[in-house]
Amino acid sequence: MTQTNADVLAEVRGQVGFITLNRPKAINALSLGMVRDLLAQLLAWKDDPNVLAVAIRGSSKDGVFGHFCAGGDIRFLHSAGSTGNPELEDFFTEEYALNHLIFNYPKPYIAFMDGIVMGGGMGISQGASWRIVTEKTKMAMPETIIGLFPDVGGGYFLSRCPGSVGEWLALTGDTIGAAEAIAFKLADAYVPAEQQGSIWDALASQSFADSAAVQAYVQSQTQTSAPDAVRDTAAIDRIFALPTVHAIIEALESDTSEWAQSTAAALRKRSPLMLFVVLEQIRRARSMGVADDLRMERDMVRHCFFLRPGQSETVEGIRALAVDKDHNPQWNPARIEDVTEDLWKAFFVSPWPGHSHPLAQLKD
Repeated sequence: MTQTNADVLAEVRGQVGFITLNRPKAINALSLGMVRDLLAQLLAWKDDPNVLAVAIRGSSKDGVFGHFCAGGDIRFLHSAGSTGNPELEDFFTEEYALNHLIFNYPKPYIAFMDGIVMGGGMGISQGASWRIVTEKTKMAMPETIIGLFPDVGGGYFLSRCPGSVGEWLALTGDTIGAAEAIAFKLADAYVPAEQQGSIWDALASQSFADSAAVQAYVQSQTQTSAPDAVRDTAAIDRIFALPTVHAIIEALESDTSEWAQSTAAALRKRSPLMLFVVLEQIRRARSMGVADDLRMERDMVRHCFFLRPGQSETVEGIRALAVDKDHNPQWNPARIEDVTEDLWKAFFVSPWPGHSHPLAQLKD
């Protein structure tokens, strides 16, 4: 067992490298130390001929599995963003480098996406060669709730969802389960939660001819559909394909259906500015590879914390949700109708020349 950080447990058993996220009290929220440990371990295993594949899971208060990862450590982001701690910049640069490595990993990388899989948890699972969900999976990219955007490659993987599902998930932060995760191309296969352990242990005990045999075995033990229902996305596709945030909110508020009214009410609670930023992000990312998307998101996250000193939507959003817990963020601008084009367009201007970008080295 290699264990540079008790929050990330890593070991090789048989021919497979196994990672367990071990910070259950925080639902395995990623700290900078965890990001660094994951990146270092994956780089070491990438070139180790004795490791044919990697499997990753989370842990819960009841033991292994139960939850995968709730995201990044937002309390750290609030503290660092409020005080100008330079580790804030390191966190995003290194987290996005980790996301990129997973998307481009040369060996099978198998993600057991049980329980809560949100934000940064999606970033360390969406690039997997086989993404397994269970009946307990609760998947979301809820960043607009805290005045952020779906980062960690969210532009890339949400924009690859069918129709306008990506825009809907990105703007609202709504949660989906296993069947919808598979239908929306955010997961590959389903397995009952109680069967995860036997698959995990079999990966350690069996003998595999090569990496492809590991991948084939896991695929043979899972099913490509889940038992719960998938919603009809016709209304989502129609409304969230509209060209602007104004058009989307107007269409929802003029629709008397319960879904439209509740969705409009949810969007009215989000940071108005970040809704515009997110819609643009998803649409730009449709024509980007992972590396370019992550570079764009790195630009955007710098602006989230430093574009308007003392007026960070993200710091304010985290304060309201997780620090003061008053659930009353003071967004600026306060209304969707008050957001001007120059405000949201500024997020897509890179603070760095191309050659000096912190993620300049990423290639797909």
